[in-house]
Amino acid sequence: MSSKIFSAALVGLDAEIVEVEADTGGGEMGSFSIVGLPDTSVSESRERVRYAIKNSGLNFPKLKVGVNLAPADLRKQGPSYDLPIAISVLLASCAIKCSDVNFNKILFVGELALSGLLRGVNGILPIALEAAQKGFEIIIVPAINASEAKLVESLEVIPVNSLRQVIDYLEVTEKIVPAERTIFDFSNAEILQDMSHVKGQEQVKRALEISAAGAHNIAMSGPPGSGKTILAHTIPSILPDLMLEEALEVTKIYSVAGKLGRDQALITARPYRAPHHTASSSALIGGGSWPKPGEISLAHRGVLFLDEFAEFPRKILENLRQPLEDGIIHVNRVAGNLIFPAKFILVAAMNPCPCGFMSDPGRECTCTPIQAINYSKKISGPIIDRIDLHVEVPRVNYEQLTSSTESGETSSVIKERVTRTRNIQHERFKQTPFFTNSEMSSEAVRKFCVLDSAGEQMIRRAVTQMHLSARSYFRVLKLARTIADLDQEKNILINHIAEALQYRPKID
Repeated sequence: MSSKIFSAALVGLDAEIVEVEADTGGGEMGSFSIVGLPDTSVSESRERVRYAIKNSGLNFPKLKVGVNLAPADLRKQGPSYDLPIAISVLLASCAIKCSDVNFNKILFVGELALSGLLRGVNGILPIALEAAQKGFEIIIVPAINASEAKLVESLEVIPVNSLRQVIDYLEVTEKIVPAERTIFDFSNAEILQDMSHVKGQEQVKRALEISAAGAHNIAMSGPPGSGKTILAHTIPSILPDLMLEEALEVTKIYSVAGKLGRDQALITARPYRAPHHTASSSALIGGGSWPKPGEISLAHRGVLFLDEFAEFPRKILENLRQPLEDGIIHVNRVAGNLIFPAKFILVAAMNPCPCGFMSDPGRECTCTPIQAINYSKKISGPIIDRIDLHVEVPRVNYEQLTSSTESGETSSVIKERVTRTRNIQHERFKQTPFFTNSEMSSEAVRKFCVLDSAGEQMIRRAVTQMHLSARSYFRVLKLARTIADLDQEKNILINHIAEALQYRPKID
């Protein structure tokens, strides 16, 4: 006889329901085949399933066994099909009796060890979300994945440790208590550096506060040792706590990428990613034979810090154009064309020239003019145009370094202002798909960034004198909107526009 139960396949950051069908007989005795576009890890599940069934006290069918994973044109990848394949085979061979079970309402996911124990798998959250959307009521998962699956409240999550336990549950010889939803604390994020630890650099701290408040990209340029890296490390300490909706977005990415800790159900702190300048294009934007999210997606709703920005290969930096503009990245591979979210704050730090001392009044620059020009050309105009705040980070003098009285605001004080500003934006964008000012479309800018006559005159002069592109024009208005929100001003005033224009790069 044949059987059919359900599992799910990961497609990028989403999942699709997969029918797992099994039948016996009609061929060489003892053979076992899996069809439906499986990859190597799925094909190898034949041996895992065979031994797991034997070591669970049952006999594997001595007839030919065929398993079909439908739809047949959807690629199946990973070991998460082991459990549904095993259950489907046992049902087809009548090795287990569970006629009262409605398998149309149950989803199975899990990797089997040869002993019959269950191992955790990646991507449980998107699978659980898809199961709930398609009307499933129960999801059976490895116990280690149960808290992640229970993030979807409408599902009854059954945590299991072995194939034998699943069989006993289906045959109603063992009762399993469904997993309970965990309460998460979003305010316990670890602080790398506190703003008060950085001496001086008040103008840079102001720019970082604006960046955090509106999720604007920022580039810092200055001589070696001026504090660019430390300042970048302070940004997580002033970002607002994640909202649940944002946390679920981030958790999906980390779950699919296999970056979610086994004892971690939900990402509760904003991501902070700092890839080295030797990172490959696939590591940064995502990819591989089976596309996985890269660093820019792992930084979603958080910070992507690129130190030594000009040392990154220009070809790799050009890949940032689409995510910096649209908040998504298209990854095109033979295995499929996928879209990953990438709404992050880009924080770039770089030296002004190869030796680093061109902007340092205390040290003589040893670079030739050609070397300095070539160094600056490593970053293209379109990338520079997509960065909202450009700030110089000067060297801190001795008096500031050794001062025992000079201490700036703490991160907690700045975070309060940033959180208040984000709340203003949250209220503003309730009926829109946007979270922050930096995400506004040009149409939204026209609606939410209305200027008075003085502001109109100033921005008109700036477009002409500073040669602002259309993109720069809209970015200046978004930045001015954030500065006004920090001041709790309903309208954008001329001083907000003036400050926003100060952060545009100087064109000689």
